Amino acid sequence: MNSGLYVVATPIGNFGDMSQRAIEVLQNVDLIAAEDTRHSQRLLQFFAIETPTMAYHDHSDERALQRIGHCLADGGSVALVSDAGTPLISDPGYRLVRYVQDSGFSVYPLPGPCAAIAALSVSGLPTDRFLFEGFLPARDGARGNRLAELAAVSTTLIFYEAPHRIEACLQSMIEVFGGDREAVMAREITKTFETIRRGPLAELAQFVGEDSNQRKGEIVLIVAGRPSAEQELDADIAKLLLRLSQELPARQAAAVVADHTGLRKKQLYNYLLSVKQPRAE
Repeated sequence: MNSGLYVVATPIGNFGDMSQRAIEVLQNVDLIAAEDTRHSQRLLQFFAIETPTMAYHDHSDERALQRIGHCLADGGSVALVSDAGTPLISDPGYRLVRYVQDSGFSVYPLPGPCAAIAALSVSGLPTDRFLFEGFLPARDGARGNRLAELAAVSTTLIFYEAPHRIEACLQSMIEVFGGDREAVMAREITKTFETIRRGPLAELAQFVGEDSNQRKGEIVLIVAGRPSAEQELDADIAKLLLRLSQELPARQAAAVVADHTGLRKKQLYNYLLSVKQPRAE
């Protein structure tokens, strides 16, 4: 195989998501640089991969870089893996990739699982533009300040969060974004107890607070961007909305029209309340 650094994505929970190419690369490189060699050993043993490993993480010193550099200088190949998912996505590796590139060696990506993208794909929120924020600050004040900086962002927001901080994080989001802001909690993706829940932030906070199981495992939070300024209802949309409200409860009629026009459901519902007495719901 070609000499160079191979950035290898590994499963985030289900070993069935391991690609054949990833297995072959890990079997044939001269060295595997793993975020945690003990954690990665279970994966390597499962696929009968006996390649030597070394630790590479945020706190690795120059000796780790030099060992990898010497391997590449001798014409060898090295694979970089994180504990799970795609390396460098909220995982160490950025410094290593730059070091390898600056030393004149090639870096090859092996795409595969990524918790952020997997969660986004099933979120039901806009995917055309998004901002990956990773982990928010652990302290309440710093977390609130960072969320305030993101409050005006109109694109979908993606966060990672630790299970012991999920309740505090959701509360901070409610305080800054408002309890009505739509969000998705994706927990333990691809694992046995996978949970994907979409709803207003206040509803998610209640869901997590009432079920201790939702405060365990790996968590991705996806939050809708700031809603665009409310548009004026044109005559055709207003007519359609009023006609549907004759057959459906006001909230349901508003939801149907919102899905097809992009207008806010709350705006449409308030319009119905202002012009007619809605059906009982």
